[in-house]
Amino acid sequence: MSLEQLSGKTVLVTGAGGLIGSRITSRLRQLGARPISVCKLDAYPHEVYRERFGIDAADPDFVVGDIAEPDLMRKVISGCDYVIHAAALADVAACTRRPLDAIDTNITGTQRVLDAVAASDRVRRMVFVSSASVYGNGSPQFVEGAAVQPVSVYGNSKAWGEYQTAAVLGGAGISYAVVRYFSVYGEPQVVKERSHSWVVAWFAMRAALGLPLHLNGGGHQIRDMVHVDDIATGTLRALVAPRANNATVNIGTGSGTSIREIAELVRGHYPDVPLVETPMPPGDPEGGFASVERMEELLGWRPTITVAEGVARYVGWLKATPEAIPDWMRQAAAA
Repeated sequence: MSLEQLSGKTVLVTGAGGLIGSRITSRLRQLGARPISVCKLDAYPHEVYRERFGIDAADPDFVVGDIAEPDLMRKVISGCDYVIHAAALADVAACTRRPLDAIDTNITGTQRVLDAVAASDRVRRMVFVSSASVYGNGSPQFVEGAAVQPVSVYGNSKAWGEYQTAAVLGGAGISYAVVRYFSVYGEPQVVKERSHSWVVAWFAMRAALGLPLHLNGGGHQIRDMVHVDDIATGTLRALVAPRANNATVNIGTGSGTSIREIAELVRGHYPDVPLVETPMPPGDPEGGFASVERMEELLGWRPTITVAEGVARYVGWLKATPEAIPDWMRQAAAA
């Protein structure tokens, strides 16, 4: 199984404006594929999309639009060989604050994508991007066959998307794969205000400003940290691997790291920054790490970037690109 088979193919990537989607589309271009991108471009200021993620909204293959629009997905998907559905309101805290927005994008939008794929006579496979949040607070090691027990609005919406993908595309006889991302990080990730996701970026940016690193609930939560470069590779392998047909696959490293340990890794680059224990926010799972046996078996691959290496890469990028720190974070530091 080789990713080179994507050369010459047209691949729709929803949610292509963010960290993960932009990395996937970049890899697709390197492989000789033609990525078609769809994104609302409403999660960050426009300069973030342009300067950090390299998005050119004037590119004819980049569609600025909402996947929940009734006719948009049918129009775009009709010319595609593959689909990667990564668009979502993916911030756990934002989904908790605005559940109806999560429903609009993660449920209604997903249904629009599924309807269009099911109506296509060209799409070979769709990858639905899910999340380890569907596991909730189960055992420390998360195995694909375990019952899903989400504890957040975001996790609920992703669990629904998994079941609906199987129901709609399985019923239509169209190949699909579900990938459950664990904790994605990496340069050039930029934090969002009032979020508690993207912990490496949060800690590194706060440390760069001399702000204390907040350990929600003491920082004992476990995360399986997966660099975005590995996420892109795993997703594309799930798109073409024959054995991934109609399968659900974790994309993780198989190793757990506590939030406190991540803080210590960041503090290794900023030794004077203090750690402060803070209350646990609602919907923040205790977490765990991925079982990777199925991933290795079906995709013939596993991630290669360690957490220490990934944190060092992010800090190096941030020190070279200090202007990436948002103004609102700088203002809070100044206050």
